[in-house]
Amino acid sequence: MHSYDIRQWAFSLTDTPEAWAKGFDDAAWRAVTVPHDWSIAEDFAEGHSSGTGYLPGGIGWYRAHVSLRDVGEVAGKHVRLKFGGVYKNARVWVNGYHVGGRPSGYAEFSFDLTEILSYANSDDLVISVRVEHTDISDSRWYNGSGINRHVTLELHEAVRVAEYGTVFETLAADAAQASVRVTQRLVNDTAAALTVAVRHELRSLSSGRTETFETTAELAAGGSAETVVTATVPQPELWSDTSPNLYRLTTTLSWGANQRAVYEETVGIRTFRFDAERGFFINGEPRTLKGVCLHEDAGPFGTAVPSEVWLRRLLNLKQLGCNGVRMAHNPHAPELYRLCDALGFYVIDEAFDEWENPKNKWWQGHNVYPPRHQGYAQDFHEWGERDLVNMIDAHRNHASIIAWSIGNEIDYPNDPYASAMFEAMTGNNDANKSAKQRAYDPNRPDARRLATISRRLAAIVKAKDPTRPVTVGAAFPELSRYTGFLEPLDLVGYNYKEHLYPADHQKFPSQPIVGSENGHGYAEWRAVTDNDYISGQYLWTGIDYLGETDRWPHHGSRAGLLTLAGFAKHSAQLRRSWWSDEPVAYIATRQRGDEKKNLWSHPIARSWDGIAGGEVEVICFSNGEPRLSCAGVDVALTRDDEHGYWVAAALPSNGPLLLETRRNGQMAQDTFGPRGDAVRIDAVVWQAPDEAIRWCAAAGLLGDSVIQIECTLRDAHGEVARNDLPVTVEVDGGVLLGIESGDLSDNTPYAVPERRSFDGRAIVFVRAGESTSLRLRAPGLPELRLHPLDAGLAGTPLPTR
Repeated sequence: MHSYDIRQWAFSLTDTPEAWAKGFDDAAWRAVTVPHDWSIAEDFAEGHSSGTGYLPGGIGWYRAHVSLRDVGEVAGKHVRLKFGGVYKNARVWVNGYHVGGRPSGYAEFSFDLTEILSYANSDDLVISVRVEHTDISDSRWYNGSGINRHVTLELHEAVRVAEYGTVFETLAADAAQASVRVTQRLVNDTAAALTVAVRHELRSLSSGRTETFETTAELAAGGSAETVVTATVPQPELWSDTSPNLYRLTTTLSWGANQRAVYEETVGIRTFRFDAERGFFINGEPRTLKGVCLHEDAGPFGTAVPSEVWLRRLLNLKQLGCNGVRMAHNPHAPELYRLCDALGFYVIDEAFDEWENPKNKWWQGHNVYPPRHQGYAQDFHEWGERDLVNMIDAHRNHASIIAWSIGNEIDYPNDPYASAMFEAMTGNNDANKSAKQRAYDPNRPDARRLATISRRLAAIVKAKDPTRPVTVGAAFPELSRYTGFLEPLDLVGYNYKEHLYPADHQKFPSQPIVGSENGHGYAEWRAVTDNDYISGQYLWTGIDYLGETDRWPHHGSRAGLLTLAGFAKHSAQLRRSWWSDEPVAYIATRQRGDEKKNLWSHPIARSWDGIAGGEVEVICFSNGEPRLSCAGVDVALTRDDEHGYWVAAALPSNGPLLLETRRNGQMAQDTFGPRGDAVRIDAVVWQAPDEAIRWCAAAGLLGDSVIQIECTLRDAHGEVARNDLPVTVEVDGGVLLGIESGDLSDNTPYAVPERRSFDGRAIVFVRAGESTSLRLRAPGLPELRLHPLDAGLAGTPLPTR
């Protein structure tokens, strides 16, 4: 099979009904590179929806002109046009033929072009796509607009593996040997019956060790058949979060006179299970899930995120001790799953945020009534089963996926389902909900209806893939445990309901429990560490994201461990002290008297200002034996067991601080002192570790040649400056893709080549050419000129496939 990535398109943010025609003149349209999100390049405006980040939607058209000479010989081939995802309501024409569409903005979909191409009178293939995203209050977070995932043209031989036709399963595995099964659906497009030889090669991408196994298939003319091969792999290199070993499964089909077709899959050998008493196990070993939930936007890229950007973000999460990702709350782009395979993250894949009825969609600020009720619910009955099956088909060979979630907070109280069992119900985001909205209303849909849909969806998943558990993220298990909603599940996810763990474990001892969505507090983490039967937690969230904002002028959620720029927050270091096995030492400050405030929602700092006057106190994050000194004099530390950190006693002076942590014979240090105003810009070209590059090469990731430059304002002592300044970027010999500071109240359009730093930092994204240079300027500071390729990045972009 040969795959051709269609990157160059013409785009118009207008509804142009005649643009479906092959001969339509699009010469005046704007040239864009797909994946592409048009909304992110528009202006933030209060008149748009707060839930989706105060950015507009609209109707847009894309057109691509593809020379079949560049694609390869198509005569006698089966040709498919495949979309990784389009947000949303896509309709597609090829050479003027309307081939179909897809309402979902998350599903993969494809079209068979074989017959259409047989009518072509030239080698020019013209693809037209209409995208409609006019209901901008359709979600509770930002989803972008446009062809925001890759589009490929696939050329298959007349004998081929059907779409999603390869299934790889680990039946059993230990250090000595593994038993694996490969199931394939083969298709014969020829007019003759054929005997097809099938040869599988399973090659370790770590060591190169190879196992081969073979079978044959009898295919009727124009028919199909299934092959099943079970094989033994001696001394397998098992996949886990700490050793994400992968294999390349290469299938060669041979028939007739030297005719052949080759297919490849990247797979992993591993076993896992959720034990109702002892938690999660990988390859027979207990493992605590230290996960985060992720939405799929990334600042100036919107939802069209290059692999390199995700790589940096995931590695920064990994440094905090994170080993899991929950795809909130719909299927994500294919590249993210391949990265999770390559880097070792345990993934909960999720199909829906709502089923047949829409949730409240906030458009004037979070929980500001009245809501709107746009969204996927209008398509659920017609498309829900197909979209669910599509998620499993597209992702089931990923070693990283450990559970299929059929929904997130479908049972959110009074949104819209209610029950006479509760006179009033309050959810985790209902601080401002009125008494009327909390009260039982018999006119609302009955919550027992959810059990019927849950049984149906769970049965679909189990029939499609019996090897992974079915789960949900439950918002109100107090009720859902008794309506039947949770009964069909193999794994029950609790969202913010840690206080129910002990009693529910006693009442429902056969169902494993996982924290599918959790707050950042120490009590929530202790609910995992103190109870062996809890498999782990998935924090809300790993990274700040666009949308779901409280109100203007903020355009995103600040719930992440990382900022939107991908920098770890000060509070993330507290999480690292709980999650990481490496010694952690980190000094932070906060206003005295703020002990009861959550650190993720009430940002802490690293500022000396006010300490001498007693208004600010020092707190220390340490996972071992800490020692704090001030100007060489030891400072007493008191453990705060309620919040999981150490608090410093009165400091002898405002001199420099040194924190040392000893753990398992190793030591970590952190220093802290006064911060001055900026005197220069420091810029570092981010580079992935060599090991991560090898992992990503093994995953076959696409490379977009995106350079990421981390910029920091420094004071005269080399410390991060205490003031922020607007940073202007000019690029020669490349393309400026965007600037992000992480400040969710900065509504400067992303199309502007300037952004104010946030906490002294910003990141610049550039697509490099053969010789690329940057100029960075800030008021009152010397200009900094940077040559990224000269900085050694030439060898590090992700490899092309």
